[in-house]
Amino acid sequence: MAERADGHDLVPISGLLSYRLSRTSSAMSRSAAVRYRRDFGVSLGEWRAIALIAADPTLTLNRLARRAGLDKAQMSRVVSRLTDRGLVNRTAGSGRTSQLALTAEGTRVYRGLITAANERDADFLATLTGEEARVLDRALDKLAEHALAVEESERAHPAVE
Repeated sequence: MAERADGHDLVPISGLLSYRLSRTSSAMSRSAAVRYRRDFGVSLGEWRAIALIAADPTLTLNRLARRAGLDKAQMSRVVSRLTDRGLVNRTAGSGRTSQLALTAEGTRVYRGLITAANERDADFLATLTGEEARVLDRALDKLAEHALAVEESERAHPAVE
């Protein structure tokens, strides 16, 4: 195994923070996807779109896509499915924008989903002590802030050709 600059062995992928966070996040998302599909008939992407629209009724398709971390075409397909199912209204906005809003049925489904999400969140947090939860919260905030700064720095460097 190669050595780090400090003389210690390099950490294998399974020990890297980003890999561990990704695996944990994926496992949490997969279990959420199973529950939301089973109990509410929505995919994880649909749940996220519903929740984001509920949180900000002024969202356009473009802003929804950015907040969800999807490209506009992917989000357009998600919103089309939700519209077809009567959960979201999509109305023409200014220019080529679409204004999004939950229907009454979409709001009902959202209430069930957000209740389930809060139950899941409480279940995961219950595995931690109060102090561990506070430390994790602070650590995640710090890591997210640093990750955004690192991303910005990486984007500032041109790709090797």
